[in-house]
Amino acid sequence: MVEQRFIRESRTFKASHVLPPDTNNHNTLFGGKLMAHIDDVAALAAMKHARGPVVTASTDSVDFLQPIKVDYEVSLEAFVTWTHNTSMEVFVKIVAEELNTGTRAVCATSFLTFVAIGPNGRPTNVPKVVPETNEELFLHQSAAERAEARQQRRIRSKQLADLLGTRRPWEPID
Repeated sequence: MVEQRFIRESRTFKASHVLPPDTNNHNTLFGGKLMAHIDDVAALAAMKHARGPVVTASTDSVDFLQPIKVDYEVSLEAFVTWTHNTSMEVFVKIVAEELNTGTRAVCATSFLTFVAIGPNGRPTNVPKVVPETNEELFLHQSAAERAEARQQRRIRSKQLADLLGTRRPWEPID
């Protein structure tokens, strides 16, 4: 029997108050700070699904849609949308709320890939994921296309790494 889990079982939430030290000269949240929040909440969702340790394999996309300002609440919701043998695609939705008015907006979305790690330190199989809601079905049905794009991007990244090599600019060319 193939083990499976519902998407809802991996749903994870995180909220944070955006304070001045978290922001740039435009008084908006640093992109890198948001990316740290995204990786954190996505890893938790992946661990809930795998029921064990995971590593980030890739941040497939982070689309910044609207700025997140000082004194806003930034809320992140993450869940596993698709699984392969040892990997999981995790979707993160980022909503900002202006606390004085209650106005809310989706400010960013992100897809990440995690790999489950077994006791031997090697990748281990994960349960299949079962979508239920329209949102989950939409993300699940479009996941194979995103997985193919990830695979192609990974091939190109390896080619680029080979081309660039590890030589420092000041070292002589062999």
